[in-house]
Amino acid sequence: MGRRIEIGILYSRSGNYRLLSESCRSGAMTAIADVNTDPAIPIEFVPVERDPQGNIDGYATGCADILANSGARHIIGCITSWSRKEVIPILERAGGTLWYACPYEGFEANEHIVYMHACPNQHLVPLLAYVVPRFGANGFLLGSNYIWGWETNRVARDLIADAGGKVLGERYLPLGEVDVSRLIAEIQATRPDFILNNLIGSSSYAFIEAYAELAGRDPHFRPERCPILSCNLTECELPALNDAGNGHLSVGPYFHDISADRPGGSAPSVMPASSFEAAAYASVRTLADVLARNPGAQWTDLPQAFAGTSFRTPIGDISIDPQTQHATLPVEIGRIDGTAFKTVTLTKGVAPDPYLSRYDRTETFGRSRLRVVS
Repeated sequence: MGRRIEIGILYSRSGNYRLLSESCRSGAMTAIADVNTDPAIPIEFVPVERDPQGNIDGYATGCADILANSGARHIIGCITSWSRKEVIPILERAGGTLWYACPYEGFEANEHIVYMHACPNQHLVPLLAYVVPRFGANGFLLGSNYIWGWETNRVARDLIADAGGKVLGERYLPLGEVDVSRLIAEIQATRPDFILNNLIGSSSYAFIEAYAELAGRDPHFRPERCPILSCNLTECELPALNDAGNGHLSVGPYFHDISADRPGGSAPSVMPASSFEAAAYASVRTLADVLARNPGAQWTDLPQAFAGTSFRTPIGDISIDPQTQHATLPVEIGRIDGTAFKTVTLTKGVAPDPYLSRYDRTETFGRSRLRVVS
């Protein structure tokens, strides 16, 4: 029996984005079980779980409760950027660390957070670089009305301008809103080359199903002509689409596509079914590696633990930048095929650039004029 270490788990088991939460939680709990049965790892994780129940106020409360009433200093949790930002003040006061396993909008690097999923240069930039030459540069932007939608679409506006295109519309829905008729009408009227979908949960499912109906009436909106693009849609949500998403595109560090080449990756007891599950699993296993080498490591010890170190994960071998605490990740673009993705492109080892400080318009879109995203 290894040294027992409590670890926080902070995911909602209900609410608008329950499928994403359940995928992350599954990855974390599978990793905990694997760590606890691995004789090569001299620790045993004891999960301390709190369920915010989809209530934004529940994240700060749950985080504070874990840190105040258990020995856990590290928490695997949060789905939305809203919930992540809610817990940051708690982490800073209590000296805790959040391991965040979801894609996000970038422009953040907090020393109390380890960012284990993609930031914009690992999702939005390569996705648009792939789409624009094949479909065109004029886009319609959608988002749920909170940080992820606002900020991802802000960056997308700059990228579309850099590509010589136009934003033909930008619309937001409250979290959980499923009346998408106005969005469909505007998209049909403006006839963009692609739709960037930053809706989440039930809003996204309703839109994708309505868009499939539109494509049945108007061939312009078939996926081979005007695709829906997502930076956060994974396999865990595809059953909710009832095949309406077929042919559309998403990007992430991992798809459950056995044909994809991920040399060096670890072999968990169950291969993750989505990038959310894979990133949560990788968070726990990476934390276990850190604590096995440096017992009692807290947030102040992480930069040194990350420096010059590679970690084996289901995503592949990854490293974590000690300055920004963002992971170097593969970038995969996938096309929906039923309840799975078929990998279209795979780029290995893309270093994080959360502030897009190294973004080069000429390199991304092949144009002669340089314009830096602000």
